[in-house]
Amino acid sequence: MANNDKVIIMSFDTESKSYQAFSELKTLHGKGDIRGEQMAVIEHRSNHNLEPKDFIDFTGNDKTFKGSMIGMLVGILGGPLGVLLGWFTGSMIGTSQDVKEVKNAMSIFEKAIQIIPEGETGVILICNEENTGHIDDIVLEQLNGKMERLEKSDVEEELEEAKYAEKEAQEGAKKRWFKNK
Repeated sequence: MANNDKVIIMSFDTESKSYQAFSELKTLHGKGDIRGEQMAVIEHRSNHNLEPKDFIDFTGNDKTFKGSMIGMLVGILGGPLGVLLGWFTGSMIGTSQDVKEVKNAMSIFEKAIQIIPEGETGVILICNEENTGHIDDIVLEQLNGKMERLEKSDVEEELEEAKYAEKEAQEGAKKRWFKNK
């Protein structure tokens, strides 16, 4: 059986279309056309700040947004690792290996920032979809949106790499800071 677990990042030219997609994708889940796990409406504000506007956990695990996979993705994009990207040109990350690890961990996150441009809203959906046509019809045909499908396992792996890279960079920065005091 093929693995159809996806993280789908969608963007729309108006906030109302993001909410319409959110609503219609919930309906697809309710009808069993997709098996949703989590979904959020996200606004891309200035300086890569991603703000959740609405969130649902289809699994019934009563997760908060912050504890969800989407919450971790958004937190890393707009949180400390996002700040870390600004450190590339400085001396905070000391070795080329550190830079390589962070760059590798950021490939999926860079796609998300590109798909949901600054000033626009989008939807991030984690689901299992047997047939891509259902979501394509809503996002591409009805709402003229853009989207990128990513393998959930790849996103999970990059989240782990990003958390590790963030921890290593923070520890390196602390060592350098205390060494220079």
